[in-house]
Amino acid sequence: MSREQLAVAQARASFQSGTTKPLAFRIQQLKRLQCFITERRGDIGDALKRDLNRTANGTVIYETLLLEGEIQLAIDNLAEWTAPRPVEKTLLTMGDDVFVQPEPLGVILIIGAWNYPWALTLRPLVGAIASGNAAVIKPSEISSHSARVLEELLPLYLHKDLYPVVTGGAPETQELLKLKFDHIFYTGSSLVGRVVMEAAAQHLTPVTLELGGKSPCYIDKNCDIKIACRRITWGKFSNCGQTCIAPDYVLCEPSIQEQVVDEFKKSIKEFYTDDPKSFEDYGRIINGRHHQRLMSMMEGSTIAYGGDSDESQCYIAPTVLKDVTGESKVMKQEIFGPLLPVITVSDADQALEFINEREKPLVIYVFSNNKKLIKRFVAETSSGALLANDCLVHYSVSALPFGGVGSSGMGSYHGRHTFDRFSHMRSCLIRKLVMEVANDLRYPPHTDKKLSWARLLLLKKFKLGRLGRMALLAVTAGVAAYVMMLLREKY
Repeated sequence: MSREQLAVAQARASFQSGTTKPLAFRIQQLKRLQCFITERRGDIGDALKRDLNRTANGTVIYETLLLEGEIQLAIDNLAEWTAPRPVEKTLLTMGDDVFVQPEPLGVILIIGAWNYPWALTLRPLVGAIASGNAAVIKPSEISSHSARVLEELLPLYLHKDLYPVVTGGAPETQELLKLKFDHIFYTGSSLVGRVVMEAAAQHLTPVTLELGGKSPCYIDKNCDIKIACRRITWGKFSNCGQTCIAPDYVLCEPSIQEQVVDEFKKSIKEFYTDDPKSFEDYGRIINGRHHQRLMSMMEGSTIAYGGDSDESQCYIAPTVLKDVTGESKVMKQEIFGPLLPVITVSDADQALEFINEREKPLVIYVFSNNKKLIKRFVAETSSGALLANDCLVHYSVSALPFGGVGSSGMGSYHGRHTFDRFSHMRSCLIRKLVMEVANDLRYPPHTDKKLSWARLLLLKKFKLGRLGRMALLAVTAGVAAYVMMLLREKY
């Protein structure tokens, strides 16, 4: 039995033993995960420094802070999330208990990403634990130092059979994908996402795919361009542009292009100084292969600012590109790096047309003071999310489902949405073995009178205000009278 097969077999056996069912156990494991993050913050920070040149404070801001909040949210609300959820009744079910009972799916496979190797791996794990599942955790091998720390230290805190960490590259991932899971959660590229979905189909396993794409950013000429460009600069160049929801390209009218480019220059200097290479809060490209990919994407575009690079350090300066069109090389795939193309459009109509001609993105950004224009973007586009007048911050709102649509992904998570994603919503109807005579309505012979009563019982719904309760009482009295009539006729 391979290492991957053994991990999955042990996780399934532990799950089937019922260990994860009690809420006390789930809360205990969530608290242990919380301890792991706080007690091992130094190890996590060291790994991220080596993987992505992330600072200690940057690690807290972009990785662990929201993760701690997600864990506490689950602990505080777990009793509510797991409770039976009553549903609206009809006259037919008014005497029954009718509810939805969330129940765990079983064994979840979580395949993490390298760009935020802790947040994007452990945040879905929070939901898996809270919903009572076992989970096999496969961190990205590309962020190798983080993967190693996760493999070595997480089993010291969590139940080692229920939540094993399996490291390795493509062969190990492919071995895992051959095995049966009850849900697969993948964060990464669309290319690998297709492989994951194809493998899952062999076992009819549902999937959540958190992918990416080219997220557009439209700047209205009448907005505060300085503030817009500061916020876009932060959203684009955080983590050296290696963020799935980073603005991929900017759309603006020709009349403001130079002002937009100039404001980007000012913001880059303000945030990262004149020498980003030596500035501690500016990261690095994950590896040489991605560095080469990004450098080649600039071909055919004019560098308006930046462009400096050092392959030996996997460094590329924050770079603004102009003279870019929809056919430019940089527009052929998701950038996922510190390159920001500026494309001119004649007006908002052409911007909407440009966006809608392409695949549905993970997020659309629009900067405008015009509420009607923002509503147009909401109404006339489709994307995983839409943000007006800011970047990235929707990721921090646990009440909002986070996920893509179309080629940018399927399924969503965060907060209660993760709990629901990893739960089967089981329909339950509990009825008593009494009043059998009322069931004569459904038994043959099917008369016209029975049909009229069935129509009332099945289709009529009441909003139970004061008048509604009176109406329900009247109908109930009618049903009771009909039942008594049936009893007299039968007996």
